[in-house]
Amino acid sequence: MLKRSSVENIITAALETGADFAELYAEQTEQGSIGMVNGRVETAQSGLICGAGIRLFFGTQAIYGYANDMSEKNLIQIARGCAEAMKSSVRHSRKNWRESVRPCINPIRILPKNTAKSQKAEYLRLAAEAAKAYSPAITQTRTGFLEVSKHVLVANSEGVWGEEDRVRTRFTVEAVASSASEKQSGHFGPGGSEGMELFERINVEETAREAARIAVTMLGAKPCPAGKFPVVIDNGFGGVIFHEACGHGLEATAVARNASVFADRLGRQIASPLVTAIDDGTIPNAWGSSAMDDEGTPTARNVLIENGILKSYLVDRLNGRKMGAAITGSSRRQDYRFAPTSRMTNTCIAPGKSTPEEIIAATEYGLYARQMGGGSVDPATGSFNFAVLEGYMIRNGKIAEPVRGATLIGKGPEVLWDIDMVGNNLERAQGMCGSKSGSIPTDVGQPMLRVSRMTVGGRG
Repeated sequence: MLKRSSVENIITAALETGADFAELYAEQTEQGSIGMVNGRVETAQSGLICGAGIRLFFGTQAIYGYANDMSEKNLIQIARGCAEAMKSSVRHSRKNWRESVRPCINPIRILPKNTAKSQKAEYLRLAAEAAKAYSPAITQTRTGFLEVSKHVLVANSEGVWGEEDRVRTRFTVEAVASSASEKQSGHFGPGGSEGMELFERINVEETAREAARIAVTMLGAKPCPAGKFPVVIDNGFGGVIFHEACGHGLEATAVARNASVFADRLGRQIASPLVTAIDDGTIPNAWGSSAMDDEGTPTARNVLIENGILKSYLVDRLNGRKMGAAITGSSRRQDYRFAPTSRMTNTCIAPGKSTPEEIIAATEYGLYARQMGGGSVDPATGSFNFAVLEGYMIRNGKIAEPVRGATLIGKGPEVLWDIDMVGNNLERAQGMCGSKSGSIPTDVGQPMLRVSRMTVGGRG
């Protein structure tokens, strides 16, 4: 994208007025998507994104500028403009590049761009037909395909030079079931840092039928009772509660500002001894994986909580300066328009020793949240509320009738303490996480677990 000599000149210009750190991030991204409604193509889009961002540090102060004009002349002008905004009497020089060759953790066998659009559309059509055929109650289907191919370059004044090709592919399906008085939906969105081999790993028709099953089941469900009682949260996307209510509070973005309930808690017990939580950006072909983060630091497996004890935060370069903490390979951004900051990659609660059958059997009465939906969180307090997409009552240690309209309400730090059973069936699911540095792909995950007491909003 940019010649090495051009990058050298840009970094040198950025250091002219005393910045003690300068960084260049450049990207070229090709992306495409197809969307179908009821088996017919509604949207088909493709695009190319090119641009670069320049970031300067003056101690713990930072300034960021970006442009989609990637000429050397323009980027030098932006670098000098950022440098002029903050000045120091001390002058710093650029260190020699240390170009690192990082092992590929996301091997791609079938590049999406080498597969015909007609084949991609056929996967979506098959999914729509399978969902529609599941039940006459299915009145609408939405299916989608997304492909992203991104090349990134990160270079900084400390000598870091890193480049990486990133490919991601995702399939989505939503089925809507309707009656005379209401509608219910079910959806899935499997994906990964992989190519079209995604469709060898998943069966689009089975996935579509499962989405239809959820929609039809919930259409006939009774309203969920309200109250405080045990809640069993299933594996996979159930991990969204930890991600939102606790994970964001472990990012240095919040911790450095003392805007997290977990600030100054390192080494202290913050959860049940059954809870171990990990953020791992090195899982091969996982949705949130990459060989390096968006500051050029190698990604890592970071143990956040071990047996209930807070072991680590997720730390980016700038907040690491503020906290006096080592960086953890956790700095991410949506694209060149955003300055990077600490973000999760693939975050999950580690498996325990209980089987799902044991967890259900040990629960005399409670709610079984089989599939989680969306929700909202206050990162400063960890207070959250999440909708249950598919729920069932548990009676006498057995899964009983389906219920709809359930909402899980609580505080992340309190829920961590109230986890009293953790299953052995870890599974991950894919999502998009929005925060200060934009929307990024992340995996959430957990085994089945039980919260001993939780507020459930429903119909009393």
